[in-house]
Amino acid sequence: MNIFEFRNWLIGDYASYIQSFIQIRDPQIRTYVQQKLQEGVLWPEPLIQLNPFFAGGESIDELVAQGLLHRECARIFRKDKTLDDEKGRSLRLHQHQAEALRAARGGHSYVLTTGTGSGKSLAYIIPIVDYVLRNGPGHGLQAIVVYPMNALANSQLNE
Repeated sequence: MNIFEFRNWLIGDYASYIQSFIQIRDPQIRTYVQQKLQEGVLWPEPLIQLNPFFAGGESIDELVAQGLLHRECARIFRKDKTLDDEKGRSLRLHQHQAEALRAARGGHSYVLTTGTGSGKSLAYIIPIVDYVLRNGPGHGLQAIVVYPMNALANSQLNE
């Protein structure tokens, strides 16, 4: 399948659908709307991006050994875990994730802005889990996560 041919087919199908229920009586307005539709105002040009290479940081196991994370984090945050192999492999973080963990561990607020697929969720979730593990249960509400859950659920279904 050629993705660009598929895009053109999809847009053509969508344009046909949109035009099927537009009934404009005024000739000037109809001409204007048709011109705008032909210009593609409802569908932008394709966006092609490559994920950049993110600088490597320590593994979760290394951060546990340094005392930066609770020891249980080494069991929870693993790569390639399955139902048959709960151990998986040690999860290596990107440098910006490790820096975020250090900021959180130091009690500092932080904002992380990086590209898609850079592990922003882990940079926020790992410190929360670490905090709860260190403080234990029975302390009431310990964290509130406000997040675009649809995007998170769709992108991290397997996690």
